[in-house]
Amino acid sequence: MLKDNLNEIDPKGATIVCASKYVGSSSIRKMYDLGIKNMGENRAQAFLEKYDELKDLDITWHFIGHLQTNKVKDVINKIDYLHSLDSIKLANEIEKYSNKKLKCFIEINSGEESKSGIDYNDALNFYNELKKYSKIEVVGFMTMAPNTDEENVIKGVFLRLKDFRDSIDKSLYLSMGMSNDYKIALECGATHIRLGSILWKGEY
Repeated sequence: MLKDNLNEIDPKGATIVCASKYVGSSSIRKMYDLGIKNMGENRAQAFLEKYDELKDLDITWHFIGHLQTNKVKDVINKIDYLHSLDSIKLANEIEKYSNKKLKCFIEINSGEESKSGIDYNDALNFYNELKKYSKIEVVGFMTMAPNTDEENVIKGVFLRLKDFRDSIDKSLYLSMGMSNDYKIALECGATHIRLGSILWKGEY
């Protein structure tokens, strides 16, 4: 079943980050055995449990949810990528507790108040400010499109992020696109797609 799900997806060279928050460690093992080595978790406690249970696997761990500052010290040295850097306060905690240079995506808000992320008006200053931090390596930008069936709206969100990235450095990554809109994201230049339900059909 999982193999069939995976075979339906053409990532067009982008990295599939498997969003694993709704499944347990045994399911993650199955996905790993199918060749998916990049796993993404949203919640600190669930991540820490799975991290311990899967230590024998060579997983590249992505933290793709909002990381609370009080959880930084527990999580930061166990992950390889953070997709949700959106404040100086969070950057300060990473700088304080990380024992390595952490690869980070700056999360940019697509315009929805209910979602986290930094505003476009502040994003360039934030990007430049982060250059002062020795434990943070900005590798790209992340955003989430609104939950809508209007493809032109979704495409507009993704293209805006791409244009913003291009204005700074075209070599930076773009983490955008989830199960319902990843094809549009790929059209718009996504380098990392965060897929959950589409990969786990039949598993839960």
